[in-house]
This record gives sequence, structure tokens and C-alpha cells, in this order.
Amino acid sequence: QVQLVESGGGLVQAGGSLRLSCAASGRTFSNSATGWFRQAPGKEREFVAVITWSAGSTYYADSVKGRFTISRDNAKNTVYLQMNSLKPEDTAVYYCAVGVWLTLWDDAALYDYWGQGTQVTVSS
Repeated sequence: QVQLVESGGGLVQAGGSLRLSCAASGRTFSNSATGWFRQAPGKEREFVAVITWSAGSTYYADSVKGRFTISRDNAKNTVYLQMNSLKPEDTAVYYCAVGVWLTLWDDAALYDYWGQGTQVTVSS
């Protein structure tokens, strides 16, 4: 089992920045990836970014490219999401998730473990 705990959410003005953290405990997998997803009220959960645990390869949704950066600290078993130039449309609950042997990075249904989420609110 893997336990994931997100932190770092909050209220920020448009144009501001936040850094989310996803701390993992329990079993680790060398063939895994950690992704960030978000879900706004009344909308489906959408992919934001992902980082592979072994090679550290990263992939982003087009809507956040150039503004968000995903990174990892293997020693701390923690993945970060640095969010800059935030927009009101970034407002959502942000979730981190771990998937093993993923065939698609952006399909939430393929991820095996999820955190409880952290709220990000961007005011205009």
C-alpha cells in the first residue's frame, strides 16, 4: 500500500504562485509515476502533470505548460508542483496519485493510489 498526503494549497491572487507537496509513505515502486490531477466544481477530474520515478521524465497538460513545474525528491519520497502565474481557472481541488506500469499518463482511471486532495483557490 501507498499513502499520499498533499499539502500547500490555499488562496492566492491571480498571477501569484503556490507550491504543492505530495508526500508518499509505504511501498515504493521503481516502475511508477506520480501525477497531479485537479477537479473543479461540476467538472471532471483532469490531468495536470506527471513525473516518472526512475528517469524523472515529465509531461504536462497544455493548459499548464510554461506555468507549472513538477519535480521530485527521491530521498524524501516527495513530489512537488510549483505553480506560477496562477489564473482563476486553475481553481480546483488538486490531487496527487501514483500509478504503476502506466500506459497513459493522463488517464486518472489507471492510477492506483490517491491522496485526499488540497484546495487551490485563485482570486481575480
